Amino acid sequence: MPPHILKAGSRPPWVGLAAAVWVQIAAGNTYNFPLYSPTLKSVLGYNQQQLTILGVANDIGENIGILPGIACNKFPPWAVMSVGAVACFLGYGVIWLAVSETVQGLPYWLLWLALCIATNSSAWYGTAVLVTNMRNFPLSRGTVAGLLKGYIGISAAIYTAIYSMILDDSSSKLLLFLTIGLPVICLIMMYLIRHCTPASGEDSSVHVHFLFTQGASITLAVYILVVNVVYDLVSFGKSLAYVLMAIMVILMASPLAIPVKMTFFPTDFKKFGPQVASSDNLAIAESDATQSDLLLLGPSSSEANLGSFHESEDVPDNEFLLAMGEGAVKGRRRPRRGEEFKFHEAFIKADFWLLWLVYFFGVGSGVTVLNNLAQIGSASGVADTTLLLALFSFCNFLGRLGGGVVSEHFVRSKTIPRTFWMTLTQIIMVVIFLLYASGLDGTLYAATFLLGICYGVQFSIMIPTASELFGLKHFGIIFNFMQLGNPIGALLFSGLLAGYVYDAEATKQGTPTCLGSSCFRLTFLILAGMCGLGTLLSIVLYVRIRPVYQMLYAEGSFRIAQSAGH
Repeated sequence: MPPHILKAGSRPPWVGLAAAVWVQIAAGNTYNFPLYSPTLKSVLGYNQQQLTILGVANDIGENIGILPGIACNKFPPWAVMSVGAVACFLGYGVIWLAVSETVQGLPYWLLWLALCIATNSSAWYGTAVLVTNMRNFPLSRGTVAGLLKGYIGISAAIYTAIYSMILDDSSSKLLLFLTIGLPVICLIMMYLIRHCTPASGEDSSVHVHFLFTQGASITLAVYILVVNVVYDLVSFGKSLAYVLMAIMVILMASPLAIPVKMTFFPTDFKKFGPQVASSDNLAIAESDATQSDLLLLGPSSSEANLGSFHESEDVPDNEFLLAMGEGAVKGRRRPRRGEEFKFHEAFIKADFWLLWLVYFFGVGSGVTVLNNLAQIGSASGVADTTLLLALFSFCNFLGRLGGGVVSEHFVRSKTIPRTFWMTLTQIIMVVIFLLYASGLDGTLYAATFLLGICYGVQFSIMIPTASELFGLKHFGIIFNFMQLGNPIGALLFSGLLAGYVYDAEATKQGTPTCLGSSCFRLTFLILAGMCGLGTLLSIVLYVRIRPVYQMLYAEGSFRIAQSAGH
């Protein structure tokens, strides 16, 4: 790696990205709810609406990340992840005590609160690694967001394989693994995740390294899906199961090959030319991730942000006034889209709320299906619903990874705003929910396949879009506020709507378990209408932010940004 990438004594950002893979898979612990929710219902005697309200707690905990967002600007990543480890241990520990019947008679409200705390570990884990890596790779935001969120997406299939092949389909063993295993993994990895001098976008090896990491993630996703499908058809012995799990662990660790390769086979600096070692480039290398973020914005907005940067320095009053008089420092003004926003400044912007609403309709409707996937499968006559979860997980991964890669390509080559892909996928989601509502034979798996992809795209598009419109300096808070669309959607669409409709249909049938397409038909029709509204709002957002993206990614200004950054 060229010497200007790293400060003296720092490690390459690829080490943190490789470690983030493990943390992101741990952060996907919220996707386990469909695995142990049937046991919660049977052991504790809950009805479907009580179960869906617990599913809402699952989503609230996962997405309430305002505190982690604030903490990321005040504390190092390891401290933020430590809070997540404690929350994971305490929250899942209480749920394990209830499901294993080690402690009986725990009140419903306590389990609801414990589930919120347990899944809130995901917000602490995910915020720490996402914010750190977005700042470490400011010129590859879509790629990084899609990659890291993709690993969260595939985590459900990983947990499904562990649950079926190693833990003998035992919810109690799974919850014990979540209680102890995940905190241990994160405590091991947190030392490797730290802020580094941002990676160069000019060095071709950066592109090659991302391609390798994406290829490794796709290989892992395909492998886990095949293992889950084959295991569903053919029973494995324990010895073979352990071998297959070992292969999975090797694939999860494969991104570490990049820093290993960089250590033992360092790049020949001479091929980069004399400009690599110039004093200007070395000076730029001393800047932090936030300053590198400004380089993406082009000359005009960079100057504006540098003005606000100088205002924050301890400059004597007379020198400051003199600089103001000479025009060296601009007076305070509200930031424009594409510059650095404080949270309260972004909060009052129409584009902020348009993006929030579009995301809310997309993920709120998708998480409703995810939370009720086991019951949707059972109502359709599927005996083993774990395969449905593995399929959704795989497609969720494809959507997250693909959404980041595709949007990154078209935003750079055609200056197409990333939200174009949110519009397209929400149109498809309207068709998917109508397909679910029809209850046609053979459509359940196809609809779940498509929904997983579309659901994943919403995540990988919202994250870089928020950073491009409102900057990276306060990205942790802004991004986590956006994620509130997920639990609010889960509360309205899953807890209050889907659970009520399911129980009402079960009462009509005179059975505790509802069977047939009528169990969720009304829910699916309403979700289709919500995605239709989301489509209209995303079109409005696309039209509004198109000029911003033309400014950010216009060919000339982007080339200047790249050359300035190196």
